[in-house]
Amino acid sequence: MSISTFLYGLKVALIAAVGVEQIEMEEPKKALEAAGAIVQIVSPDEGKVQAWDCYALHKRDEFIVDIPLKDARAEDFDALVIPGGMFIDDIRLAENASTFIEGFKDKPIASICHGQQLLIGTGFVQGKTLTSHPGIEIDLVNAGGKWVDQEVVRDGLLLTGRKRSDTPAFNQAMLELFKEYLSTKKRS
Repeated sequence: MSISTFLYGLKVALIAAVGVEQIEMEEPKKALEAAGAIVQIVSPDEGKVQAWDCYALHKRDEFIVDIPLKDARAEDFDALVIPGGMFIDDIRLAENASTFIEGFKDKPIASICHGQQLLIGTGFVQGKTLTSHPGIEIDLVNAGGKWVDQEVVRDGLLLTGRKRSDTPAFNQAMLELFKEYLSTKKRS
């Protein structure tokens, strides 16, 4: 079995907190690591993040926090992944959250399901075409985005996914976006 390394050297922040949807966090993380990327979980929670199955409403696995959000710096990363889940408000209210996310203004961001709510306060939604869980369509439209009902939507460096069942398509599009970004970065 060979290991793919087309994302070797790419440093990815995955922002999460207690209540993150396990599939939307774990599957992108695995896909990125299998491609050679370094993925670090950034969280306002200390120690571990308790993931959930948000549809069945029960706890799943715990994941070790690599960097506390209060210590995280966007300039230390090349890309950002935002999974969905029940944790969004905890991050939106956390000190340093907006500043950290805003630091990815000129870097690729891949966000799925309810994760797009973290982008509203940054202005990243304004003028963008994106998708999300249908429950937050109105929030994204009110923030100046154009919402569409598709598995994944890419607008520049912003990739959005609709919901957890779309995670395979989201992962494929995320890997392609990050690969393009890394090749552009290496040329400059």
